[in-house]
Amino acid sequence: MTRKVLDAGNDRDLRLIEALLRGDQDSFRELVRRSERWVRGIVYSVLGDLDLLDDVVQEVWISAWRQIGGLERPGSWRAWLASLARNAAIDALRRRSSRRKHLDRFREREAVRGPPEADPPCRLEIEDEHRVALDAISRLPARYREVFVLRHLEDWSYAEIAEALSLPRETVETRLVRARRMLRERLERQARKA
Repeated sequence: MTRKVLDAGNDRDLRLIEALLRGDQDSFRELVRRSERWVRGIVYSVLGDLDLLDDVVQEVWISAWRQIGGLERPGSWRAWLASLARNAAIDALRRRSSRRKHLDRFREREAVRGPPEADPPCRLEIEDEHRVALDAISRLPARYREVFVLRHLEDWSYAEIAEALSLPRETVETRLVRARRMLRERLERQARKA
């Protein structure tokens, strides 16, 4: 994507934000439409969980709607929204971690009572390459998963990733190299096991 196209997109976002701040609520719908895909990418890059994705993305948009008046520099919309998305995803991870602890305690109590009934014989397993790849991506450490998803699934430039995550471009490049290597190694290990 050329810088001219990016600037045109950013100019359009800027005009929409300014209209929203003047009270034009339709401009928010357009901002959501224009930004939905990459917001989902950021949330997924932190969560690594498709089951929570829609709920967390909805939280992001609710927060954006409530906090848009506090956006001091409309030109920083993408970085501001990226920060909201990351924070919402991190909060969701914390909540999930807390629920898992409670579930683990429940399972421990159930294990003392005796083994559960056997699983139904008709249980289906998904052996789809897409699912395997997403699973491998979700297991990357968050710092590497973030940049990988934004670059390869959302097609962001290094500069866009660096701005949104408040990182130097060189750090983005380094994390991408490491993420690709870890992912390749994990997929190769899985292929050898199969």
